[in-house]
Amino acid sequence: MTLTRFGFQIPSFTYPGVADADLFDTVAAAAATAEESGFDSLWVMDHFHQIPAVGAADEPMLEAYTLLGGLAARTRSARLGALVTGVTYRNPALLAKMVTTLDVVSGGRAVCGLGAAWFEAEHAAYGYRFPPVAERMDRLAEAAQICRAMFTDGEASFEGGRHRADGALNRPRPVTPGGPPILIGGGGERRTLKVVAEHADACNVFGDPEIVRHKMAVLDEHCRRAGRDPAEIARTRLGALVLGDTAASAARIGADLRAARGMDMAKYRGYAVEGDADGVVAQIRALFDAGLDGLIFNMHDSADLAAIAAAGSLLTDAFGPAASESRR
Repeated sequence: MTLTRFGFQIPSFTYPGVADADLFDTVAAAAATAEESGFDSLWVMDHFHQIPAVGAADEPMLEAYTLLGGLAARTRSARLGALVTGVTYRNPALLAKMVTTLDVVSGGRAVCGLGAAWFEAEHAAYGYRFPPVAERMDRLAEAAQICRAMFTDGEASFEGGRHRADGALNRPRPVTPGGPPILIGGGGERRTLKVVAEHADACNVFGDPEIVRHKMAVLDEHCRRAGRDPAEIARTRLGALVLGDTAASAARIGADLRAARGMDMAKYRGYAVEGDADGVVAQIRALFDAGLDGLIFNMHDSADLAAIAAAGSLLTDAFGPAASESRR
């Protein structure tokens, strides 16, 4: 299965000089530019405060599904999803209804991204209980099952240890045959990748080629134990794309990104693809060779439309047309 070849993520809505009233137009312009230049999927985070790895807590943060619905009206071919939805924030049946609505509004382009949630301070601020990790993993597995039932059956009745649904109807049905793909984010080897093998259509992980290769082998083993064909699961990785005219200019952009996100060099090297065009292409090939089907990138400045267009054009030229072309 191929979910995306190259995705574009917008993790920050901090644009100096842009008024709140103009914020959505700025985000929509970045999304449209990414789509037009060859990115075949668009992603936002599901957070209510900005996360420490990206910026200060009081920086702007738009609610994911309201924003995705708006972007559906400003784009025409790219898939749309939250990378990923915290399962502690919404009742799973309600979430399935929201993702189905996005699928209808977008003409069949929604992805149901799920994650166990991790940002404890955000839970406290909004009054959500922050369960222990074992309970959050239980909630993740049950949410995937409820969403699947809502998508495929149009109705969900489920009695689990953490969630329940009793004849929850899902009308209208999703436009996507079989419902929006379910993607689970995270690379936990004991529980997260096991839930992927048992309940998901796709996974998203982090890391350099060595880490990715190891995670994919773990996922394959979970698939074997679950009686699942590993080829059924799309495999992606999220990270930064730092593209410069030269390696030196890319290094300067990378230094700015590390400073803005408070990253040390070790973490940055496992997260970012950095270099000139040839260097970036070589690093991307190594990640694909590690077992990935697609890569999802964010960039240091998502208001720099020229940089987004240059990145999309490079990826399309080097690796062929985006998967979205086949859906047009």
